[in-house]
Amino acid sequence: MKNQVQLITYVDRLGGGGLRELQALLEGPLAGVFGGVHLLPFFHAIDGADAGFDPIDHTLVDPRLGDWGDIQRLTGCTDVMADVIVNHMSSDSPQFRDYAAQGDDSPHAGLFLTFGAVFPLGATEADLLALYRPRPGLPFTVATLAGGQRKVLWTTFTPQQIDIDVLHPQGRSYLASILQTFADHGIRMVRLDAVGYAIKKAGTSCFMLPETFDFIAAFAAQARALGIEVLVEIHSHHQRQIEIARRVDWVYDFALPPLLLHAIFFKTAAPLKAWIAMRPTNALTVLDTHDGIGIIDIGADAGDRAGHPGLVPPSELDALVERIHDHSGGASRKATGAAASNLDLYQVNCTYYDALGRDDRAYLVARAVQFFLPGVPQVYYVGLLAGENDLALLARTGVGRDINRRRYARAEIDAALARPVVQRLLELIRLRNEHPAFGGTFSLADSDDATLHLRWQQGSHHAELRVDLRDLSHRLAFSNGAGGEHELALQIA
Repeated sequence: MKNQVQLITYVDRLGGGGLRELQALLEGPLAGVFGGVHLLPFFHAIDGADAGFDPIDHTLVDPRLGDWGDIQRLTGCTDVMADVIVNHMSSDSPQFRDYAAQGDDSPHAGLFLTFGAVFPLGATEADLLALYRPRPGLPFTVATLAGGQRKVLWTTFTPQQIDIDVLHPQGRSYLASILQTFADHGIRMVRLDAVGYAIKKAGTSCFMLPETFDFIAAFAAQARALGIEVLVEIHSHHQRQIEIARRVDWVYDFALPPLLLHAIFFKTAAPLKAWIAMRPTNALTVLDTHDGIGIIDIGADAGDRAGHPGLVPPSELDALVERIHDHSGGASRKATGAAASNLDLYQVNCTYYDALGRDDRAYLVARAVQFFLPGVPQVYYVGLLAGENDLALLARTGVGRDINRRRYARAEIDAALARPVVQRLLELIRLRNEHPAFGGTFSLADSDDATLHLRWQQGSHHAELRVDLRDLSHRLAFSNGAGGEHELALQIA
């Protein structure tokens, strides 16, 4: 992956078209802005139970977006990342429909994970209570197959997303076919979606087990043999994220978004500095994604590690969530937890711009810190345009995360790109992409708790960012190649 800012976007929500329209945008007004693009699920179908994360056919491009030829044309001009949804597939998939029609006689019967496969002797109350859950309830759905045969299926997320037995030969073959299809069309990086839940074992939490690491390692070896890098997506306690990072190619720094909000809201960099001192550097730094703002990533361990504290005290974490709700005028409260479907218990659904009260300076300071930390920055398409909460979309769908999944027409994009806050963000992105200091050595300078001082140095080149969190005054300076310095102000006049 290039050490440049990456874009993450749905194909059809940035410009309202398909792959060709997205490529025209990347080669037009966004030319030279991004080192690569992560295409969120573009498979058939993009409008199922979970916005494409429940594929009917993971090896077919949704024809409303284009075809594999369009993907290959895009990969010919930029690096492309795609999702491998390893944990589940749609209940409308041909494989599951055949299984439902033929039961255990189906050639796909081994592809789907049943309760009995994990608990052949049944499960105790303690077994069920030990399961790590991202959402309320138990991860099972009762299905009636051919001839009235009934099965209890694993459905970690929704009843329409049927979990795959990734260790069964049929599961292995299914996932290998996805990797091969991607490689054949020029995709050189994949994100393993929901991989933390892929391995289930009786008597455990069924989340990020030692066997899960073995599975990830084997899958990554397959991918590397095809010239593909692997990014692992995990929301978990920060110590577990550090452990995961030691064993995979890339992880997300999901602790950064809430920690930056905490630093700005509480006017202290102490928790953020503590995280910078220990965080993995083989990370994609993010402030926003297609999901909500993670809270679990900086909270106390809710799993089987009692006594492991979070990066911020529980009272401050609660206050952080309330501050987001206040800054968004209560909009995020309508989209979070029991207020909307897709109940992700560990996320607040809100655009990052609204979480900061639409304060241009605070938003740009947060982006500058993101770009100055070691790792590869990734910017979500709504964040690129300093997007606001989409209450109309939330009202239409009732899905909390849709508040941050706005559909932009091309005219709206052009208008957003003309806004001063977005133009300044583009300047920041180009600085991060082009300045040689960011290929050198990073340092966190000593300072008081209210000050954050980040610096990069490579030979005679340097770039540094100093932020006083008491009032968000700042200095962003970088060498100009002629022995002097330039400054970039993050204040919109």
